[in-house]
Amino acid sequence: MQFNLGERVRTRLQNPEGHTRLPAYLCGRIGRIERVIGAFPFADDRACGRGSAAQMLYTVCFAGSDVWGDDAQAATISADLFESYLESLA
Repeated sequence: MQFNLGERVRTRLQNPEGHTRLPAYLCGRIGRIERVIGAFPFADDRACGRGSAAQMLYTVCFAGSDVWGDDAQAATISADLFESYLESLA
């Protein structure tokens, strides 16, 4: 599933064994697609020495208060995340 610029998404709750490019503090958080970067080899597979098909990569922006609580109201967090880390809220 490809996501569109401005679309609201939630990061998947996951705790895989080994490498992942999804920071634990962003798991299960709601954000918005800020930029569609394009297709890249899936880094998690490559880090484990496996070949990988390309996945779409997106910059997702999160409100700081949604991640760190009310103390971070003015903050925003942007992360480049692979498509398989995301689910649509539509």
